[in-house]
Amino acid sequence: MSGIRLGADSFSTYEEGISKEWIIGNGLGGYASSTVIGAGTRTYHGLLVAAPENSPGRVLLLSSLDEEISVNEEVYRLATHKYPGIVSPTGFNYLSKFILAPFPLWVYQPDVFTVKKKVFMVHNNNTTCIIYDIKSRKEGALLRIFPMVNSRDFHSTTRSGYLSFYQEADSTRLKLESSNGFSFSLLSNLQYHRDPTWYYNFEHDAEKERGLAFQEDNFNPGYFESKLKLGTSHFFIVASTEDISSLTLEQVEELYTREVYRQNLLAFNSRLTEPFALKLLRATDSFIVKNPATGKKSVIAGYHWFADWGRDTMISLPGLLLVSHRFDEARSTLKNFARHCRRGLIPNNFPSFGGEPAYNTVDASLWFIHALGRYFAYTKDLLFLSSVWDTVESIIDNYSKGTDFGIGMDSDYLIRQGPQLTWMDAKIEGKPVTPRAGKACEINALWYNALKTASRFGSLLGKETASYETLAAGVASNFEDVFWNPETNCLYDIVSEDEAGNQIKDPSIRPNQIFAVALPYTMLSSEKEKAIVDSVEKDLLTPFGLRTLSMDNPSYIGRYQGGPELRDLAYHNGTVWPWLLGPYVKAYRKVHNYSKESLEDMRSLLRGFDMHLETAGIGTISEVFDGDFPYSPGGCIAQAWSVAEILRAYVEDVLGIKP
Repeated sequence: MSGIRLGADSFSTYEEGISKEWIIGNGLGGYASSTVIGAGTRTYHGLLVAAPENSPGRVLLLSSLDEEISVNEEVYRLATHKYPGIVSPTGFNYLSKFILAPFPLWVYQPDVFTVKKKVFMVHNNNTTCIIYDIKSRKEGALLRIFPMVNSRDFHSTTRSGYLSFYQEADSTRLKLESSNGFSFSLLSNLQYHRDPTWYYNFEHDAEKERGLAFQEDNFNPGYFESKLKLGTSHFFIVASTEDISSLTLEQVEELYTREVYRQNLLAFNSRLTEPFALKLLRATDSFIVKNPATGKKSVIAGYHWFADWGRDTMISLPGLLLVSHRFDEARSTLKNFARHCRRGLIPNNFPSFGGEPAYNTVDASLWFIHALGRYFAYTKDLLFLSSVWDTVESIIDNYSKGTDFGIGMDSDYLIRQGPQLTWMDAKIEGKPVTPRAGKACEINALWYNALKTASRFGSLLGKETASYETLAAGVASNFEDVFWNPETNCLYDIVSEDEAGNQIKDPSIRPNQIFAVALPYTMLSSEKEKAIVDSVEKDLLTPFGLRTLSMDNPSYIGRYQGGPELRDLAYHNGTVWPWLLGPYVKAYRKVHNYSKESLEDMRSLLRGFDMHLETAGIGTISEVFDGDFPYSPGGCIAQAWSVAEILRAYVEDVLGIKP
């Protein structure tokens, strides 16, 4: 599978080095992640961030491994850390290469030594393996590796006075138990020496920039040590919540080979061969996880801090699981969310990754039906369709009659909802940043699409579907009258009522209207669909996605930066979201009659992400970008629907590989 290679010119300074991050997942929601120079700039960074089965969330256990080579009076420290007012040590000065193919590999060259370090995780296991190949051209050199450990929720920070560790060790193995109830083991073929020490005041630059707690302490229980022979020496360290006491170097290398094979098999099964598509395909794997609460498959919305969200999962499913031909996992994911459907509502999210589901969303259920439609288009799996038909019926029935959170159909057949139930749901002190209670344009585009999809499914299953067609006709007869704005020649974003019952129509130009063109079933004339795409292109399009608000709007905010409140203000008021390029590309090709020119335009637009794959989150796509030039990336370094929709659009709408 295609890899990414960075040279020393990509991290010649500390600032350059921390701007690039890497992440690999373990299929459970756990992961390993840091910057390419090894400096932890987030509370979320660590070599083992585990997702224990009986834990309410993810736990940082191993922060880093700090390597040093000493010979005579010289000591070469490969680690990089930030403390108040100083970066020390500065091991990135020895770093010559960073390669992601498919797992991270670092090449350090201090003096006459060459250190190659590989990191990977064992799939479906809270286990991180680190393999070292060290070439020495000088006698008498000594290698020491210092594990920096922790035991905390990955959102928080640690101070030494509130945490203690008990360690049980022998010559090559160390088991640590923390005072807050977590335990894990370290195993190596180096000699372990107990030497407990606390390191104080590590600084996380990214958290400081985000206005969050950014200083903490890490515990070093001791160090692993070995002399280096002339030529090449091979070492390993494994960190795990599992029993790893019997692992050998050969077995660890075999685990690496198995994980590389699994990655290559994903590429082979996808049937994709185009290099850009294969790069994006590699990025999809970390989002697909097994939900510990259900044992079913789910989707992590974004790394580092999100869990599994219903809306994000359903939007991402075609790009993550259908384009890649992972149909069994797609079926498991749909079944997982279907079994949690309540009063027609698919869960908005599972708090703390495995907690009780929350249902405060209007669109997750409608996206579920869309995802099911795409699943059937790829698989023609009528048996599975039959098994979840009751969920489809429940959604349609509850939406038409009315369900929780003010969600229900009005006399004009259009769906209205209460506040903060669409994807633009940011709040500050409980108050909506983008108030969208009422009738939202994309919700009613999704409602029509759901009705038509359900009608088709029902016919295939021999069900009575005349009522669905009647509802769909009612939606179509009113949608344009309610949402078309002749002054802007596009759609009103939201239509609501004041206390006196007077209708209020919001003319803000937002990207939500693109779904009225991009979904499989739409209602508007070709002229009006073209006008919508033209409006979105003129006011919202950037090289990395669509702005969430026109720059001409007084509420527009062009930079996604600062503390939590400032970022929440910008989140849906100008910030660019890459995932919206998926529907934009589909709509653009449609209204330009699938011309050769439109194909090349969209190919060029999507291939613009090729360079982004070497910045921010290496090999993946960020959650958001600034609305203003130079469109700096922000938010999560790896977002499921960003990767999924760019991949889906590239494969289906540019390469033309689709059912």
